[in-house]
Amino acid sequence: MTSKIKVNILADGADNSIITSDGAGSFTASSSLASSVQSVGGLQNTPSFSVKLSGNKSVTADTATKVTFDSVEWDTDSAFSNGKFTVPTGKGGKYFFRASFYTGNLNADNKYSIIYIYKNGSATTGTGYWYTSGSNNSFPRTSATLNLVAGDYIEIYLRMQQGDLNAFANDQMSFFQGYKLIGA
Repeated sequence: MTSKIKVNILADGADNSIITSDGAGSFTASSSLASSVQSVGGLQNTPSFSVKLSGNKSVTADTATKVTFDSVEWDTDSAFSNGKFTVPTGKGGKYFFRASFYTGNLNADNKYSIIYIYKNGSATTGTGYWYTSGSNNSFPRTSATLNLVAGDYIEIYLRMQQGDLNAFANDQMSFFQGYKLIGA
């Protein structure tokens, strides 16, 4: 059984029109509704970006190494540059970030790799990944929700216990992404 409510006008308690329909599937929001939605940043999770590595990145043993993602998939506000995301003017708020790597050439037992999210030059969060005997690759990944203001910047660092390692360019597993949260 299907239920429907059919209306041409959706109005508030004072009979002010909020949304009208033309009867052909198109609707129009009242100017007050449209300005209310716009005043809270619209209904888009922007700024947002997704970047990847264009080539492999060498990582020095036991050293947090900045990974400069340099292949931009999208960047809605042109806020990603020189390997970091910088919050644009007027776009402060809560943001969600995630990053992942495909690492290789491990050839060691019980070693670790840690991926960090840095805010303004300092680590805010890090997630470790232990690899064991017989494994040659690891997939460290992390995520964080951060409250940011205009000018704050976010970077990704990778630390691996064993030397001569690589963060490999891999379309599915080596990336850095972020977006502003709506309504948070």
